[in-house]
Amino acid sequence: MNKINVIGLDLAKNVFQIHGINEDGDVVVRKQLKRTDLLRYFARLPPCLVGIEACMSAHYWHREISRLGHVVKLMAPAFVKPYVRGNKNDRNDAEAICEAVQRPNMRFVVAKTPEQQSVLHLHHARQLLVQQRVALNNHLRAVLLEYGISLPVGVKVLAQALPGLLEDGDNALPMLTRHLLAELKTAHDALNQHIQMIENQLQQWHQTNPVSQRLAQIPGIGLLTATALAATISDIHVFKNGRQLAAFLGLVPKQHSSGGKDKLLGISKRGDGYVRGLLIHGARAVMRHIQRRIKIGQASGNRWVEQCLQRMHVNKVIVALANKMARMAWALLAHQQDYRVAA
Repeated sequence: MNKINVIGLDLAKNVFQIHGINEDGDVVVRKQLKRTDLLRYFARLPPCLVGIEACMSAHYWHREISRLGHVVKLMAPAFVKPYVRGNKNDRNDAEAICEAVQRPNMRFVVAKTPEQQSVLHLHHARQLLVQQRVALNNHLRAVLLEYGISLPVGVKVLAQALPGLLEDGDNALPMLTRHLLAELKTAHDALNQHIQMIENQLQQWHQTNPVSQRLAQIPGIGLLTATALAATISDIHVFKNGRQLAAFLGLVPKQHSSGGKDKLLGISKRGDGYVRGLLIHGARAVMRHIQRRIKIGQASGNRWVEQCLQRMHVNKVIVALANKMARMAWALLAHQQDYRVAA
């Protein structure tokens, strides 16, 4: 029987590899296709199961191939890797994808909508611009230190102090260096404007998205974390409970257990490191607020965190609080409820 039932598709920029089998598991097709021929090939096929690794352009091909009547499933590359036999090449990768997509216990990735991808692209663009701003700040400070000028840490401090330094004729800055610093300051100001523009776009999307607004009710979750979570989680019901969402974000302990002996290590750090970092930074902000209230003798408002601080290092408590924030996010979205402050 030559009817194709399952196809493993290995994505690339221009040349794609497919591996198709029939219902008996026999190989029916194993060939390369160019980018311009891929959709034309799937349009001629009867509906079948198509497996794709969740990598660059995977969500686009998921949408396009699904429109042709096929059942398309995305898988994390780490879950496909164990099925690769032999050397690393496109033929073996496509065969491994075809094998992995048939496993009954395989964990599949939910495809994102174009809107969700757009929001995440805004986040990644902002992160890139922030990294460039930090690099530019460090370079500006290094140049000033060469002439004995030291400034306090902070983006705003540098932006406020630099114009005065350029106009001060009594310092030791040569004219060439003044021109250089003026050009770098212009670039610095442009980065700030671009970052602010992206944050304004995220704010506009946040105001029209009920999921993001509900997430922002949780203490420690602000604009960036709420929009990133809303764009990352396509379907909250994929996770059976809050712990699964926390595990998806890499906020649960990594296990190294054997022989009936349980051994827990640090957090697994699986999933999206950007979203995990936002949650941890948000938890750190909440922790500073709690520690400040404890220091002046006021009620912290979070008895659980106080108890954790008595037996754990503050950094561990911050990660535990980020884990709890992820569980709260699941509860609010899964049950369609608003955040309620504990009495």
